Amino acid sequence: MGWIAETMKSTHIRQILSQAITLGMVVSSALIIWKGLICITGSESPVVVVLSGSMEPGFKRGDLLFLYMNKDPIRTGQIVVFNDGRDIPIVHRVIEVHERRDSKEADILTKGDANDDDDRMLYASNRQWLQQKHIMGRAVWFLPYVGWFTIIMTEKPVIKYILVGALGLLVITSKG
Repeated sequence: MGWIAETMKSTHIRQILSQAITLGMVVSSALIIWKGLICITGSESPVVVVLSGSMEPGFKRGDLLFLYMNKDPIRTGQIVVFNDGRDIPIVHRVIEVHERRDSKEADILTKGDANDDDDRMLYASNRQWLQQKHIMGRAVWFLPYVGWFTIIMTEKPVIKYILVGALGLLVITSKG
C-alpha cells in the first residue's frame, strides 16, 4: 500500500507543478505581449483608459485608447496622452505648438475638449508648456467603454480582490 500513497502524492505534486507552470506561462505571455506592443508602438504605455469626462464628446469615460509614438513633431489638433510627473497620465488635445528655432524642441499646450481653460494649471512644477518628453503617445484608435472594467477595479478595490481570489481558486481547483 505504501507505493500507492507515494504514487498519489507524486501525481498531486505533478498537478500542482503543472498548474504553477501554466499560470507562469499565462503571466509571461501577457508581459511579452505588453513589451511587444511597447516596441511596436513606440509608446511606454500603448493602451490607456480615459478616466474623466474632460474629452467629451470625442472620448467618454471608460473608452480604451491605443497610442502610437514616433519622431514626427506633435501638431495642433492631435489627441495626446501626457505625463509630466503625475501619478496618472492625462488624455487631452494639443491646442498650441511653438517650435523653437534654436533646437528641435517644441513647447506644447493642451486642453480637454470639455474644459473651458487650457491645462497649464494641471502641469507639474508651475510649468507653462509641455515638451516632447512629456508626451507618452498620440491616440490613433479607440474602443468605446471597454475600459470600464479597469475603472471599476480601481474605484472598487474589493472587486479586484474578489476577482483575483476567484482566479486563484480556479487555478488551484482545476484539474491539470
